[in-house]
Amino acid sequence: MLKVMHLAANSTTSNSQWEDLTQLPAPNTVQWDNIKTQLDLVLLAVETLTGIGSEAMLSAATHLNLESKVPDRVALWRLRQSNPIRKGQGGRKKLDVEEARSLVLIICYLAKQHQELIRRAVGLLEQMAQDNREPHQAALLGDYIDAFCNVYQERMEEDEQISTDLLTRLALKLLVDLLFYSASGGHRRLWLALIDRSAK
Repeated sequence: MLKVMHLAANSTTSNSQWEDLTQLPAPNTVQWDNIKTQLDLVLLAVETLTGIGSEAMLSAATHLNLESKVPDRVALWRLRQSNPIRKGQGGRKKLDVEEARSLVLIICYLAKQHQELIRRAVGLLEQMAQDNREPHQAALLGDYIDAFCNVYQERMEEDEQISTDLLTRLALKLLVDLLFYSASGGHRRLWLALIDRSAK
């Protein structure tokens, strides 16, 4: 009985958040490439900080009643492969607005699940800044930065402009963003951030 009630509560929350996103502005055609890249990078930050993989993302899709949009590993891979800076040409597809909303809800669900870890990492980042020390000197942050940089270089097209320093700053920026996305209303924050940043 408790499990049924829990699933029903999840369904109500998910439906409410989905309705919420449909009330917000939709991106225009020009903004899509940036949005696809941003969504994939936020997911990359979640993956490399928490160590989760596609199973956890698919499980989140199930909890959120989004199986029709993200039914399996192949569909998830194709959605992420729509990021135009990903390596490889095969399997790349367009991302429509419902798929983008689905990824936003999945990201925020996962961020909320790992909110304690995200809070600890951001707290460490603030402490290292106060102590005038490099973030990678803290084990949690060092492991995250290394994992993020390694996976980024493994999956994304080579870009001579992306130095380790720039990747580190990107990883830490995404970490702080995750703290906001893990909070109540995180799905709205992420959606509006996608629209705002893709217009710049």
